[in-house]
Amino acid sequence: MSNANPAAQQLPDVHVQAEVLVQALPHMQRYDQQVVVIKYGGHAMGDRAAAEDFAEDVVLLEQSGIKPIVVHGGGPQIGKMLDKLGIKSEFRAGLRVTDEATVEVVEMVLAGSINKQIVGWIGAEGGKAVGLCGKDGNMVTARKVTRTAVDPDSNIEKVVDLGFVGEPESVNRAVLDQVLSAELIPVLAPVAVGRDGQTYNVNADTFAGAIAGAMMAKRLLLLTDVPGVLDKNKNLIPDMTIDDCRRLIADGTITDGMIPKIETCIYALERGVEAVVILDGKVPHAVLLELFTDHGAGTMIRRG
Repeated sequence: MSNANPAAQQLPDVHVQAEVLVQALPHMQRYDQQVVVIKYGGHAMGDRAAAEDFAEDVVLLEQSGIKPIVVHGGGPQIGKMLDKLGIKSEFRAGLRVTDEATVEVVEMVLAGSINKQIVGWIGAEGGKAVGLCGKDGNMVTARKVTRTAVDPDSNIEKVVDLGFVGEPESVNRAVLDQVLSAELIPVLAPVAVGRDGQTYNVNADTFAGAIAGAMMAKRLLLLTDVPGVLDKNKNLIPDMTIDDCRRLIADGTITDGMIPKIETCIYALERGVEAVVILDGKVPHAVLLELFTDHGAGTMIRRG
């Protein structure tokens, strides 16, 4: 019948939507008034549609009674700005050497343009976000990172000076507690100050792990460019314990850039975070899939 009621034709769709909401209810109840720390980075940040999906997810979490905290990276954007300014950047032991000129650019890009862009995206979806970095309210105090690498010529292990690259030494949660109690969404840039007053560039995963640990977060979500932790056959491992992580690092299954991510997971779990999830940030609404459905969207790691 051509003159059928259009609303009636849409009913099956409406019922599906209602069913989806009902299925999400127990998950929403589980996370009610709980802190969830989300590390947002990688290529998902460069894609406008993915960024808008992410902002929608964060606003929906806050509206459903969860307390999201966003920590973002920005390596590719820092690289582009350094190139634009003609500042040469070198890598040692897999980390960017951050001299005085570089750390100024890092702070400008991370705590400036990227941070406010994410705040703007969340605002455009109806959320209220506040952009901060580790310096604000002495939130994160950093210490200089020390790394060693084996010299290929002499085969001797030497200390690698990475300049102003830091790691979290302590976290003061006072500012975050105030922001969350005002029902605002903190968006944090991983820049911190040392006891020496020097500005330090902190790895975003490490920064997120320290924040999650200090806030006793229910979940730490690390959004990456891969589906999660993969076994030797490149299949996703859905669930792991800390012991599994250490075993898979020892036998060479977990390698390269995944090792520091896993070390961050272990650090956060040992400080009271209930579970950490490594998931693909390029999947549309990956955060909602992980938190509000039975399917999950990556590798979940628990203490044991």
